[in-house]
Amino acid sequence: MAMPEREETPMAMPESGETPMAMREILENGFAALGLDVPAEAVGRFESYYNFLTEKNKVMNLTAVTGEEETARLHFLDCAALLGCMDPSGKRLIDVGTGAGFPGLPLKILRTDTDLTLLDSLQKRVGFLSETCDLLGFTEVQCIHARAEETPELRGTFDFAVSRAVAKLNVLCELCLPLLRVGGTFLAMKGPEPRGEMDEAARAVSVLGGEYAKPFYYDIPGTDVHHSVVIVRKTRETPAKYPRRYAKISKSPL
Repeated sequence: MAMPEREETPMAMPESGETPMAMREILENGFAALGLDVPAEAVGRFESYYNFLTEKNKVMNLTAVTGEEETARLHFLDCAALLGCMDPSGKRLIDVGTGAGFPGLPLKILRTDTDLTLLDSLQKRVGFLSETCDLLGFTEVQCIHARAEETPELRGTFDFAVSRAVAKLNVLCELCLPLLRVGGTFLAMKGPEPRGEMDEAARAVSVLGGEYAKPFYYDIPGTDVHHSVVIVRKTRETPAKYPRRYAKISKSPL
């Protein structure tokens, strides 16, 4: 998918003079704070994911967030918080512009029966994702190197579409809503107050067959970071002329 580079900058965490907590403890405490029941093997998979991501990040520039504590909180727990407003178990989910696998892979680790597709426009990232899925035992995950607006074979096939730190909401809606079946849901992970983007994207949501639901607000456990999820329900078919080519979408958003 032809998009701008992911808006991946480290998020501020509170200053602390304490010895950093181990990833396992951070995740276990964080999942409890989020009210999540997780599979017994989940924490071990997150540790493997972190180790492989750290190794590959030295040569691939996959993420600006590094270190056990920041990765656990600002990537893994941030993505896990999505389960407060969705349940992908047994559903088809596509992560559009997934980058290093966020939020799709953490959701798969936590809800292993999710039918997951990871979509990204850079082959090197898709290669990393394929290797990571094999490492984690998720050989059924589809890792696709493609542009979201150029995948007619995926149109109307997903229950959920998710996206994190990729583009403005009015652009994301045109890329993601066509991929959903009627009755499906698009979830865009955003900053602490999404209302400005929601107002700007209101026409796009309507034209593309969607309706806003109430945004979901959450805090990342152990931080002062506040985030939101914009939720768009697909209530009718997206007109066949959408999505347009990315150059047109970015130049003239709906």
